[in-house]
Amino acid sequence: MSEQTKASGPASYFPSIEKKYGQPIDHWIKLVHKQKGMKHMEIVNWLNIEHGLGHGHANAIVAHCFTKK
Repeated sequence: MSEQTKASGPASYFPSIEKKYGQPIDHWIKLVHKQKGMKHMEIVNWLNIEHGLGHGHANAIVAHCFTKK
């Protein structure tokens, strides 16, 4: 990947998340969007406890969802 097309911010974690957990990012994004009324860290903890995601990976997905409109 060239420097111009290299992902930055939370999206830079997406390839390793997909590889480690075997699900596409859209799967995780849909799960996050279903967690109505939960705060950022509540969703991060939920992803960790219920789905086994590490803190950094869960945080990257949630940050991406909360900053993307």
